[in-house]
Amino acid sequence: MTEFIDIISVGHTIDADGFATTGDIVLASVRAYKEEQHGTETWKNRAVFSTATCLFRFRVIPNITITTEHFIICNNERYNIVSCENIRSKNMYMEVLAKRVDASG
Repeated sequence: MTEFIDIISVGHTIDADGFATTGDIVLASVRAYKEEQHGTETWKNRAVFSTATCLFRFRVIPNITITTEHFIICNNERYNIVSCENIRSKNMYMEVLAKRVDASG
């Protein structure tokens, strides 16, 4: 667990003047294990998720359900969640496959 990540939801917030704006809402800030995509046997077996460029593994956060509608921010880079799985259904760790969002497009 070497990286700090923010799990983000996009939603409507109301500013001090009462106007609604769309923005990022931080659901949780946690430590996570991060693994970039590379040519190992493990990543070859994940060919179903060929769009995923990164794997995050972190402890399950109580009362928060992570879905593909959320985003991850790590080292000022934004990642779209492609898949999220409760490892071995023991409610201890989540494994998230994500795709990095490029600023250019």
